[in-house]
Amino acid sequence: MKGEPLSSELEPAVETPMVGKSVITLDDLSINQIRELLHKAQYIDSHRKEVAHTCEGRVLATLFYEPSTRTRLSFETAMLRLGGKVIGFAGAQLASVTKGETIADTLKTVSNYVDVVAIRHPKEGAALVASRAASVPVINAGDGGHMHPTQTLADLATLQSRFGRVTNLTVGLCGDLTFGRTVHSLIETLCRFGNVNFVLISPDELKTPRYVLDRIDATPSCSYTEVKDLVSVIGDLDVLYMTRVQKERFFNEDDYLRLRDTYILDEAKMTKAKPDMAVLHPLPRVNEIAVEVDDDPRAAYFEQVKNGMLMRMALESSVVGDELPGYEPLETKEVQA
Repeated sequence: MKGEPLSSELEPAVETPMVGKSVITLDDLSINQIRELLHKAQYIDSHRKEVAHTCEGRVLATLFYEPSTRTRLSFETAMLRLGGKVIGFAGAQLASVTKGETIADTLKTVSNYVDVVAIRHPKEGAALVASRAASVPVINAGDGGHMHPTQTLADLATLQSRFGRVTNLTVGLCGDLTFGRTVHSLIETLCRFGNVNFVLISPDELKTPRYVLDRIDATPSCSYTEVKDLVSVIGDLDVLYMTRVQKERFFNEDDYLRLRDTYILDEAKMTKAKPDMAVLHPLPRVNEIAVEVDDDPRAAYFEQVKNGMLMRMALESSVVGDELPGYEPLETKEVQA
């Protein structure tokens, strides 16, 4: 049975401004603010030169307590392309945590140096602790198996660019649906927009957690089906979101090795898909998408990387309160229309 929509409970009665705001989950942003960020990212992409000095004099700290290449470089490039500077570390062994310093103390210290912080940490809830201790905005760059809001912004921007919308879509999510934080973030956010049919494709051992299914159930305009076979449903999908089976989330290596190769997307499977289906992947991939698929125009995962940087540019400039030269907010445009 469907319950009452969660979206109405989640949307704040009074929207808090973006300036100075920490973003730990996308529930920290209203749907209007997410739409505004999507609009800003499109503007940035076509006005790279004009926005190149937007954040001049600003400093971003990237505090990455676990390995990351794409996400860290994306956050850093975003600030550099806006004219700001970056400090930080990549790996807990490089931080004072090895001396026993708490996250809260690190954030209280770093807040004195910078205007905004991006933090990634293996423990769920670490980003929230960081945001409460910091005196500057904190952006969650991934905490454990919990949330990865800026990856979801990249995903939404890719749907927007491919389909011109983020609703009225059939979205297949395939692979590790238990530990994949990107999957959980994306499902929860798409439920807030509404009108999405989810197809959840995974082995029994890696099924979607109950709390995520509850979120779908509580949204009357959304629905889901759970299946094990990708080939049987690929022809119905507008979007196929592939995920890797993450070794670092497993306690038992035998389980990891057994499940790693469960779903591999190749050219043969792509022949059964719609001609305009978009293939997304949060990266890095291991072998779940064959390299031969990269040349297929439906492969959107490297486009996602660019969109991630653009959305982080939009987000970083928004939370520090720097306006993009020549940018016209979405509401203004809608009023004029």
